[in-house]
Amino acid sequence: MTTTVADRRTLPWWPDLLLLAALAALTVALVQGHLLTLDQRVADWALTHHAPIPYWTARVLNYVGQGGQVLSPIALILSGLLVYRTRSVRAALPFLAAYVITYLTIGPMKIYFDRAAPRFSGPFKVEMFNPVASGDKARSYPSGHVANSLVWFTVFAILAAALLRRTLTRWERFTLGVLPVVIVFCTTVYTGFHWLTDSVAGLLLGVVLARLLIRLPWDRIPLPDLRGWERPAFF
Repeated sequence: MTTTVADRRTLPWWPDLLLLAALAALTVALVQGHLLTLDQRVADWALTHHAPIPYWTARVLNYVGQGGQVLSPIALILSGLLVYRTRSVRAALPFLAAYVITYLTIGPMKIYFDRAAPRFSGPFKVEMFNPVASGDKARSYPSGHVANSLVWFTVFAILAAALLRRTLTRWERFTLGVLPVVIVFCTTVYTGFHWLTDSVAGLLLGVVLARLLIRLPWDRIPLPDLRGWERPAFF
């Protein structure tokens, strides 16, 4: 999902508003009890079709959306390489921004909506604001894996373009911006880690956050005098 500097200036806001409206509508529908039957049917099918090879393949591939253990450490390494190459702290800004926006959005939403995952053995597991589940057992909505895959692979694309000193090709953008999201979306639902609508919500939220990262003018963000370490790091 990387763009050129010129593209960033003209990236419209109306798609973001539509995505947020869709997320709000989906959330309200779930709170009012709609789409729960669909979620349950999809989960029932997935949980009864766990042949060993496809299931464990999906489990492994699902790590593509693991923000804390996989994606953010990789982003930190790439940021460190770019800081070393450019001698600029600006190279670390995409990593810091991604960490902050995911921390302030995904986590609080999971805690507030209190929805259990399909694997939860207690009652009311498909409902929002589950009165029985709590803690880690009630953090299914929205899917953090799907949202994280969008956010962190956008960071990868931004850093990769800066390290390569060129705009990424269409296939490179597809590899970083689309393929991981499709993999995580499908495996998250198939493994029973999330309901279908959890993943849809994570997709809607993740696209908004990714577009926000794309818009930010990393080389023009005001920084104090850092003895040259505030020099531009991107192109």
